[in-house]
This record gives sequence, C-alpha cells and structure tokens, in this order.
Amino acid sequence: MELAYKYQRLMEIMREMESVMIAFSGGVDSTFLLKVAHQTLGERTAAVTITSPFHPAWELVEAKDLAREIGVQHRIIEKDLDNEALRMNPVDRCYLCKKDVFGEIRKYAADNGFRHVADGSNYDDTFDYRPGMQALKELEVRSPLLEARLTKKEIRQLSKELGLPTWDKPAYACLLTRIPYGQEIKLDVLKRIEKAERYLLDLGFRQVRVRFHGEIGRIEIDKGEMEKILNREVMENIHGAMKEMGFRYVTLDLGGYQTGSLNQGIKG
Repeated sequence: MELAYKYQRLMEIMREMESVMIAFSGGVDSTFLLKVAHQTLGERTAAVTITSPFHPAWELVEAKDLAREIGVQHRIIEKDLDNEALRMNPVDRCYLCKKDVFGEIRKYAADNGFRHVADGSNYDDTFDYRPGMQALKELEVRSPLLEARLTKKEIRQLSKELGLPTWDKPAYACLLTRIPYGQEIKLDVLKRIEKAERYLLDLGFRQVRVRFHGEIGRIEIDKGEMEKILNREVMENIHGAMKEMGFRYVTLDLGGYQTGSLNQGIKG
C-alpha cells in the first residue's frame, strides 16, 4: 500500500470523525496524529495529556510546547493512578491502566462536546504484547494511524515532511515498563528510574531504558551508542551517579535497547 494513499486515508478518517480529542504524549505518533487532525478539523481538535507518577515530568513540558507549536487547544488531566489493582504490576497492567485513563478521557471529551477520542497506536503495535489495546476497543477509542495501516517508519517519514521536530524522536513509554511484572510499584522507585534515565539522556544518549531489578539497575541503550558508554570514564561516572541514586549494582545489557524487553515470554 503506497504511503501517499495511507496518508490520504488518514485524512479521510479524521474528516469522518468530525471532532476528536487526542490522547497526546508528545511522542512521534501522537504528535503526527495531532498535526494531521488539526490540519483536517481545525478547532474541532483538542489534545489531552495525562500526568501521573508513571510519566516523567519532562514529557509534560515537551507536550505543552508541541501543542502550542501546532496551535491546538491542550488540556491536562492529573491522576494519581492509585488503582489498587496496579500495585503489584500485573501482566495485564496496561489494560487496567488504559481502562482507567481512557475512561476518564472519554468522559472529559463528551462533557466538552467532542464526538471521538483517539490515540496514537500504529500498525506496528499489532505485533507486540499490547493488552491495553483491548481496553481501547472496549471504550470505543479510535486509533486512526492503525486504521490507516501506518507503520512507525512511515509516520517518521511523514512527520519529517511536515516539519515536525518529533520525526526522529526516540520511542518512549511509561515508567511502569521498567519494572518486571509481579514486582510491587513504589513511587520512590519510579522517581529513581526517572532520575537515572534523565541523567543518561543529559549525557547525550538518545534511546535509553533503565530496567529495575531490585538492587540492580539494568541499562539498555541503542547498540549504536555502545562504544560511547563503554568509555572507562563514562562508565565510572554513570556507575557513581546511579549508586548515589540508590542502585546498589549498575549493569549494562549487552543486547542493547529492546522494545518491551520485559514482555519476553508473554503471549498476547
């Protein structure tokens, strides 16, 4: 299917929706979707961003800047997400979380006159363990990028053509994806992970994950950045900084960054 056709199909989908509130993280997918929706529907488009302890503070700052740049109205919903069912980080965590979050977004959208709620799921998301997609289906949340069969690579290409600064932005995900299923979620651990990843990003690493394994912080970075991190001085600085953050042991995953690495062995 040609990319131009998929892009046209996406705009047709947006026009059919008439008005939409988009769950907006400021990532590659949701930024592209928001841009196209605003171009297609104008003021009948709004962005909504959820803030919680599960999301790094810098994500909200970036989302605000991007929404302002696109010129779309932007709403912020604060949630503690103190759902007791999430506390032990169950395998269906993403389903429970999205059911809670998107249930609130749907109500907010309806109260403010928007016919639909949409998210940035793309066609590639159908090939990973994504229990949250079932929650979206149950809540009748639309995924226009997926409906148009747009892949992440294609979304990046189109984003670049549209002049969006997110076209080459590294993939990100909520902090709960750093904690193995079945381990209790603690706010101090989330803060530690957020601080460690921010430190690594500030060192210039682009694709970063710090997976939490009790006393161990397991660093995943893009394979292309391995040479940089294996510099002796860089390693010593990272080790010292993360020890100060509360990690007793600091390790580097020689397999490099892997999307959803803690989903290995789980069948969707």
